Parts: sequence; C-alpha cells; structure tokens
Amino acid sequence: MSQADREKWNRKYRNAEGCDQQPAPAIVAQNGYLPTTGKAIDVAGGQGNHAIWLAQQGLDITLADISSVALEQASRQASQLGVPLETCLIDLEEEPFPIGPWNLILSSLYLYRPLFSDLKAALAPGGTLIVLQPTKTNLLRHQRPPERYLLDDDELPALVNDLEILHYQQGWSATGRHDALVVAQKPAR
Repeated sequence: MSQADREKWNRKYRNAEGCDQQPAPAIVAQNGYLPTTGKAIDVAGGQGNHAIWLAQQGLDITLADISSVALEQASRQASQLGVPLETCLIDLEEEPFPIGPWNLILSSLYLYRPLFSDLKAALAPGGTLIVLQPTKTNLLRHQRPPERYLLDDDELPALVNDLEILHYQQGWSATGRHDALVVAQKPAR
C-alpha cells in the first residue's frame, strides 16, 4: 500500500471515532472453532472489534493494521475494557508477516491474495485460520467494495488448499453482503 492509502485509512478511522464496533456475527458464530488459549493475530483488523472480542475469549491477541489511528483507538478501547491487546503497525502488502507461530489467524474484510501463503506458513501446527471476505456476487446489490477486493465465487477454499477445511459457507449475510467464510486448520504434524 502507498502512503496515500495509509492516510486514507487514518482519515476513515478518525471520522469513525466513537462508533460502536462489535465483532461480525459471522465471526462470533465460529466461536466453537476458536482455540481456548494461545497466540492470535487479527489481520488488518482496524479498530479492533474482532481483536478485543478475541482477547475477551482468553487469547493473547495482536492487532495488525496499516492505520496508526485505528490501532490507537483499539488500544484505548481494550484498556477501558481491561483486556490486553498488542498492536502492530504494518503494511501487510510490503512488510514481512508478523512472526508466529499463531494458534489463530483471523482475516476479515481484507483481501491480498499473495498473503495467503504467509498466513498458512505462520500458523502453528493445529492452528486455525478464519477468513471472511465478500465475493463478486456482492456487486449484484452493492457497488462497494470494488471488484478487485472481492473473491470469485467459491475461490476461498482454493486459497487455503494446504489446510483442512473445518467449515465453509458462502451466501448473503444478515447484513446484506454476499460473503465467503472459511475456517481451516493446519495439520498438527
């Protein structure tokens, strides 16, 4: 991403200060697949709605994002709630993926296809990857996000091909977006 992208995201999060940020119901519904302990990372997690929820579940969570504003907001929120949260200011398209191994990697509404090999490699044996991303079918009802940030229909399972798929779904969500969601696990060796 460029410096202009970083500034764009910082502006977006400055304007969203104080918004009620809850974890996505589709992610919360995967609670049964979450590890109960260990290291987790929320990839491009913005203001930390998922990261804070994961910390409340007992995971040692790191929130990685390109926006310093979003990370500061997430840190304040976590502090107010009394949950530990590590932050990592990173451009995931330009910098190496944070060193694991991770027991859980969550990627929600962020698509950079070359990152999938890093995500799979960074998982601990037995680690879980959860990905939630809109598909191109979403364009039937919505102009955003643009096509370059959308998966092809049924593309997601192929992006996690080295992992065991525990759960996969694709369709219109309660929020009106056409999403693909996968929960996949790295073999325990």
